[in-house]
Amino acid sequence: MSGSASGSSLAVPVDDIRYNDQGLVPAIAQDHLDGTVLMMAWMNKDALQKTIETGEAHYWSRSRQELWHKGATSGHFQKVQGIRYDCDSDALLLTIDQIGDIACHTGERSCFHQVEGAKQAPPGDMLSQVFAVIKDRRDNPNPESYTCKLFEGGDNKILKKIGEESAEVVMACKDDAPDEIAGEVADLMYHAMVAIAHHNVDLRDVYAKLASRRK
Repeated sequence: MSGSASGSSLAVPVDDIRYNDQGLVPAIAQDHLDGTVLMMAWMNKDALQKTIETGEAHYWSRSRQELWHKGATSGHFQKVQGIRYDCDSDALLLTIDQIGDIACHTGERSCFHQVEGAKQAPPGDMLSQVFAVIKDRRDNPNPESYTCKLFEGGDNKILKKIGEESAEVVMACKDDAPDEIAGEVADLMYHAMVAIAHHNVDLRDVYAKLASRRK
């Protein structure tokens, strides 16, 4: 048995999934844009089929022993963009659009927010981690920070640096120098992220544009 939801790639051989002795399979929910792991829950065959049919995540609550439509009470629905299963067919990976950007019942973005007893945002991809630091520098200025000095200089300083870094990328490519190309592109991406932060554009908005163009 398999199914699909409009606008999503959710075809999964439901009957071929290897459920455990309780008829359950672990399902990891991951942000479809920046890759952040948001939560882990359990699905049975009915929950998986319901997820496929509706395009919204449904899980099986072991404590309540009932089907659980994620977000039904909180409003934090999970729009499923894709479903994958591992090489043994005994674990699922859901790539999702987390409505409200809150997956955890504690109000945190991710259930995996604890590090040695302290709260810490879970890592996404490297660009998202760097962008988080850039935004922190914007919102909590440090006079010793190069990033803060860019913000202080505004568009004139930031855009000048983007122009310089763009030229350096061109030169590195013309020289066919792989290590220099990687370094210069990294510099260009960093300064571009400073620019969008300065204009209050979120990196996720950029990811969303890329995702729409990929489709």
